Amino acid sequence: MRLQLTSAFLLIILLVAAKGAAETPPPSPPEARPADAGSPDAAKPDATSPTSPPQTEARPAAPRRIAGRLRGELAAYTDSDHVDVVTPSLSLDLADATQGWSAHADYLVDAVSAASVDIVSSASRHWTETRQAGGAQATFKPGDLGVGAAGSFSSEPDYLAWATGGTVTLDLDQKNLTLLAGYGYGHDTIGRSGTPFSVFSHSLTRNAFNGAVTIVMDPATIVVIGGDLILERGDQSKPYRYVPLFSPGVAAGIAPGTSIDDVNRLRLQERPLEQLPLARDRYAAWGRYLHRYAHATLRLEERLYTDTWGLHASSSDARFMIDRGDRWLLASHVRFHAQSPVSFWQRAYTLTDAGVPALRTGDRELGPLWSATGGIGVRWKGGRPQPTGWSIGGDLDVTWTSFLDDLYIGSRLAGIATFVWETDL
Repeated sequence: MRLQLTSAFLLIILLVAAKGAAETPPPSPPEARPADAGSPDAAKPDATSPTSPPQTEARPAAPRRIAGRLRGELAAYTDSDHVDVVTPSLSLDLADATQGWSAHADYLVDAVSAASVDIVSSASRHWTETRQAGGAQATFKPGDLGVGAAGSFSSEPDYLAWATGGTVTLDLDQKNLTLLAGYGYGHDTIGRSGTPFSVFSHSLTRNAFNGAVTIVMDPATIVVIGGDLILERGDQSKPYRYVPLFSPGVAAGIAPGTSIDDVNRLRLQERPLEQLPLARDRYAAWGRYLHRYAHATLRLEERLYTDTWGLHASSSDARFMIDRGDRWLLASHVRFHAQSPVSFWQRAYTLTDAGVPALRTGDRELGPLWSATGGIGVRWKGGRPQPTGWSIGGDLDVTWTSFLDDLYIGSRLAGIATFVWETDL
């Protein structure tokens, strides 16, 4: 699968390179080259000469009404927890500015190979899986009022998901203020690999509401403020995740980062599956600041989050992009995220006379943690003699995550590299 997908992307890259070569005009033969504008031979041809071509008025080419752009990516992820993912993706954008409509479609494939500590702790040595996902959206905004609709799907052997939604936008104050309201509905079906959904599955539904205000502060500055509310209902528990239990006396001595061998030696025989609450309400408020300098762009984002599981988080993101001439774009990226644990989080769950804890999880992403990301990116615009409508580039991001109160591991180093190409249609 990975070889086929990579070969397909190499073919696309060759086609883009061929397009760039085709845009380079061949040199004219000596007798056909025009004279320099400053030379005596640059004068207008003599209309009375029998060898002069007839004088006609040049007609400008009709402007393109529909603009299109094709984008491809090949991303590779790896981390210190032995998880590797290769993700090729394609996306297509079409827009008609005169009629006020636009459309977008995308498709990707995740090829996952994992032997993480969670898999090893459940007595599995290696795991591979392929996920396919896609989506489409369309907007129509002939004036100050606009509407949009979107849909997406995701499929893997033990998980099916689909979602749909819509937005309404309104421009005010001569388009210096834009209001947005949106709603989305999603449905997930969670099962076990190799088992039909009719035999074993549980469902999760999402109702998402969001709103945003975009303010044009000046010709070079935009501020966006928004909020999200997501209501989730259903069982999100992982059907493969087993939670070790300990006696109360032993649990007190279990330190963060305790190894798999020590956990298996100290835990009780009982090992129930993960069980999460059947409802979760998520709340987020966020802001975005964008400023365009003479040859650079600054983008800042902040997001505050809380939910009814007791998790609170803050995410800060900054990107700075510099134009280097007509062809090069250099980018830098930093991000910091910190969160508290959910209210039912325990490093070592205990089995007491009351029985197994009703709520339990081994998902370290629900525990206390912080992460820091740094990255760089580059884009190059092709074409001769001037840059035209295609480009290639790449991005590299490295993330360090510190898990503050978790079994097995205390940190994770991850990297993701992305090759990108884009071309106008």
